[in-house]
Order: sequence, then C-alpha cells, then structure tokens
Amino acid sequence: MTEFFQIDPRIEELAQKSEALCKEAFARIDDVAAHNEAKVLKAFADNRISAAHLVGTTGYGYDDMGRDALDRVFAQAMGAEDALVRHTFVSGTHALTVALFGVLRTGDTMVAVTGSPYDTLEEVIGIRGEGNGSLKDYGIQYKQVDLLESGEPDIPAIKEAVKGAKLAHIQRSRGYSFRPSLTVEKIGEMVRAIKEVSPDTIVFVDNCYGEFVEKLEPTDVGADLIVGSLIKNAGGGIAETGGYIAGRADLIEQCSYRLTSPGIGREAGCSLNQNRSLYMGLFYAPSVVANAVKVSCFASALLQELGFQVYPQYDEYRTDIIAAVALGDAEKMIAFCQGIQKGSPIDAYVTPEPWAMPGYDSEVIMAAGAFTMGASIELSADGPLREPYAVWLQGGLTYNTGKIGVLLAAQSMLEKGLILQ
Repeated sequence: MTEFFQIDPRIEELAQKSEALCKEAFARIDDVAAHNEAKVLKAFADNRISAAHLVGTTGYGYDDMGRDALDRVFAQAMGAEDALVRHTFVSGTHALTVALFGVLRTGDTMVAVTGSPYDTLEEVIGIRGEGNGSLKDYGIQYKQVDLLESGEPDIPAIKEAVKGAKLAHIQRSRGYSFRPSLTVEKIGEMVRAIKEVSPDTIVFVDNCYGEFVEKLEPTDVGADLIVGSLIKNAGGGIAETGGYIAGRADLIEQCSYRLTSPGIGREAGCSLNQNRSLYMGLFYAPSVVANAVKVSCFASALLQELGFQVYPQYDEYRTDIIAAVALGDAEKMIAFCQGIQKGSPIDAYVTPEPWAMPGYDSEVIMAAGAFTMGASIELSADGPLREPYAVWLQGGLTYNTGKIGVLLAAQSMLEKGLILQ
C-alpha cells in the first residue's frame, strides 16, 4: 500500500495492530454474510427470476413483471409479507414519508419510541417548519419517548405512551447521536411490549443502515413496516437510486396509494432500465454490507488506538454499518473528512468544506467520493459542525479500499499536527 499512498509508519503500525484486534469480529461478520447471501439466493430461486425480469418498461408500466417479482424477492429476503421496491423513491426520507402518510390519517397519533428521529424527518413530522405539508399540518399528533441515559429503550414509558396510538416509530440506527444502534433482538422486545398494551398499533421501523448487518430483519420479529434506502445497504452499491417499504400486505397496499394515487397504487409505475441494477444490488448487498461493517470495525480499532472515543467499539456486536467518532473540535473533524475524500475512487482531488445542507439545522461536512451521489454504503463520513464535533463513518464497497480511506483520514489529521504529537 505504501507504494501507492504515503502513510506515516506510525499509522501503518497501528493499522496492523488494529487489524489483529478485529480478527474475531471479522469472523462473526463473515458468518452473518454467508447466512444472508444464502437467504437472498433462495429468494431469487423461489421466485423463478429469469433474464426476462431484468428488462424494464416505459410509460405506465402496467404488467411490469420484473418490478412485481422484485417486490416478492425483496419481501422474502426481509421476512415480510409484501414490499414496494421502487427506483422512484428519491431517498430514504422520501420512502419513510410515503409510508408514514400512507398509513396515518387526521386525528391519529404517532409516537417516536426511540427519542428524536433522524434530522431529515423533523420537517416531515412537523417538529420543525410550518405550513409545508407535514404530518402536523394534516392533524396527526406526535409524541416522543426518550431513551434512557444508557441508550436503552424505556419500555415502561413506551407501553404507557403507545396506548391507543396508531403508529410507534423506531429508529434502528444511531443517526447523529451516540446511543447504541438497536439490535433486531431488542426491536423484537419492543414489538412485544407495544403489542401487549396496544395490539393494533403499527410498529414502524426506520431500517436505514441496518439491512443485512444481522441474520434477521425487524419484520422477522414482528415489526409491521420497515423502510430504507437503496443507496445504502440494500442496494449493494449497485442500485443508482431508490428505496423500499416492506411489511404487512394490507399496509403495503395503503402505502402504494400514497406512492401513486388511490385506485392505481402499485399497478402503475414503469421501471425504465432500473430492474437489472436493483436485482443485482440486492444480490450483492449481504457481501457489500459485510465489507462495510469490517471497515467500521477497523476504523473503530484504529481510532481508539489514536485516543478517540468511538461508538461502537471495534469488538462490540454490530447492528448497523455506522461508526461514530468523537473528534472533539471542528479542525479535526474537517481534516478527518478531507482524508476520507482522498481515499475515494471518485473526486479524490476535491476538498470537502462545511455547508448548509438541506434538511439539517447546522452546517454539515460530508466526505463522499462515490460512484452514486450520496450513497452511504460507499465509504463516506459526515457530521454537523456542533458539539461534540463528531463524524459518522459508514460504508466501504470493499474492505481493503475502505481501510485505505480510514488510514488517509488519520494521515490527514497527522499532517495538520492534530494527532501523534
């Protein structure tokens, strides 16, 4: 590697130590990947996918066999009754919005049971912004149950808050916070607790960053709906855009009416030339996710060796692809992201700077030299410039190239005199 990239010998030495520390974690990750690759392959075989399914349609897209079969394959892989997988979802937030508006009605109550949702959902719900067509504008009530100081769900408070509520919202990943991401086992406990006191409440999981990190998905343990983006885990680094909603068949039907229009639902919507990439992305996803989780573990080990606080630590059980790194000040944060950019296959020559990114209430710096713009299954690092000046690192299509990006991030901080002094 040193013949291609200039890495300080001290960082190289720490990298070797870090990789040795991750050996057991890597073995666990490989076991999960093997299970999920077999699960996805079986879904392809059971649904008799052929070359004909890879061909797209135009116009209204009636009888698009590839689109409809992909929904079935995806549902089976996710342990769900049904799914909507569409390239027309512009982001995970868009897919979440369609699902929320699909199942909620005026007078209903939504309860966020894992504290504040991800920043970009705040205006969707109506926590921020006025008169922009939010859930609040449509008369949907919002309540929130904060996590305990330990980062664990407050089960007694959740059981009280969801009584009579239409929907309980769970965010699986840590978002821009330092709480632990939720395991599927923990989500299962929450589902059982919610259904015990309010059987009709829809358990809705923002599954972004979590797909295929574990052997089970939230729908395997009773969640009614899960939602995510195809330029994160589930698209395998191949899907160029899109998102999915998976879960109970009756709820998927309601979401389909919001996706298009009442009376049309999922029957229309051409796939253009996207079917092949969506199928391939799903097929590759378990392997690509495993690489991303390995990059995350390695980064945690290396940055711990450099004296930074990381969440989770390298040997902790993983349930998403994200590692949060508390760097402590804006200068380290900017230097770190600029180093990640240097290790990107696209736009490695670009120098990222903080900017006012839509949907966020603080300036954000983002390193993302990706084949698909904004694809966080590819190596990226970002965070808002506010206390505690942390970056959230995710992705890496291959382990070795992701590792180089992490080393260049450390090298960037070293060259600015910010570490190893």
